[in-house]
Amino acid sequence: MSKEDNMMVGFTIVAIAGDARREVMAAMQAAKDKSFDQAREYIRVANEYITEAHKEQTQILAQEASGESSDLSFIMVHGQDHLMTTMALRDAANYIIDLYEQLDQFTN
Repeated sequence: MSKEDNMMVGFTIVAIAGDARREVMAAMQAAKDKSFDQAREYIRVANEYITEAHKEQTQILAQEASGESSDLSFIMVHGQDHLMTTMALRDAANYIIDLYEQLDQFTN
């Protein structure tokens, strides 16, 4: 894979992970506003974006595993960072949504 191709995949992962992050942040706000079903819908959409970004990542990994060399770009590294931090944020958001929901049950 050329460096340019690697960069394009990196840009794609950055964009998709950014979309997922936006959904995760909206999920936490919805939970704060006691819209728990909406919060879980935002997480569902975020998961779709994360899966899409992960597929892009997996293609690169498969090519490298089959012996095809790849010129790593900083953009790809940035994309990987975006994806992994978004996945961690999503996991934390699921926990926060549950906490808000439990708190709501105790206050009502």
